[in-house]
Amino acid sequence: MNPGGQAALAGMSLSYRARTGTVLVDDVSLRIDAGERLAIIGPNGAGKTTLLRMLAGTLKPAAGSICLFGADIARMRPVERARRVAVVGQTDQPDPRITLWDYVGLGRVPHSGMLSRAEEWGILRDALAEVGLGDMRDRAVGTLSGGERQRAQIARALAQQPRVLFLDEPTNHLDPRARGALLHLVAGLGLTVVAVLHDLALVPSFATEVAVMDGGRLVAHGPPDEALKPSVVRSVFQVDVLRFPHPVENRHLTVFDIPSNQNNGAKP
Repeated sequence: MNPGGQAALAGMSLSYRARTGTVLVDDVSLRIDAGERLAIIGPNGAGKTTLLRMLAGTLKPAAGSICLFGADIARMRPVERARRVAVVGQTDQPDPRITLWDYVGLGRVPHSGMLSRAEEWGILRDALAEVGLGDMRDRAVGTLSGGERQRAQIARALAQQPRVLFLDEPTNHLDPRARGALLHLVAGLGLTVVAVLHDLALVPSFATEVAVMDGGRLVAHGPPDEALKPSVVRSVFQVDVLRFPHPVENRHLTVFDIPSNQNNGAKP
């Protein structure tokens, strides 16, 4: 983080209540600097997706404010916001008959009429090439594998030319190798990224910053080694975090382990 510079994204005292009155996010403040990759983690029901949607401007907070590169996101028209942020959600279900080219082209809607056709097509070609799908442009989305569909969603988001990319559990339904490959792809884009992640093992190698949510509150925020301290992980997730030297490569392995007393049915 760069406390002396302007934040790419800053949320101040954010809160949100469900219609039932249940508090889903309670007084959360955080900032993300340009180029950082923030992973929002926490147990089920911790308020992760609600926080992400507020930060992206798609959900109005009950209290608090969000600034995007110094501008109040609440004052932006939807099209203005869509030129600055792109969101890849959990429930995106495109028409399976649409071609990949046309699907990725939907990302250009906020910029409609601003560029020539040749320039627009160049952006789409670059987006598809960036995610490794350049040779599949004429394929129907419904024929793509799970990993290819996830990359197609990233390509559509890239076509928006956003300054901040939001991802809500992007590795769901992918096998372990595909999960790592997708996050490696996202990390190499050079964008400011905010991602809700469910698999703790993916966080240390992907995120430059981690926000740990529990019961709607932010309980830890900082670099992975700081936010994923053993005491925090044990308290929030009821698992232990262990770090070992890699037996072959010059790096450390981070392992999340369920304590044996939990396997026996006892409380930690």
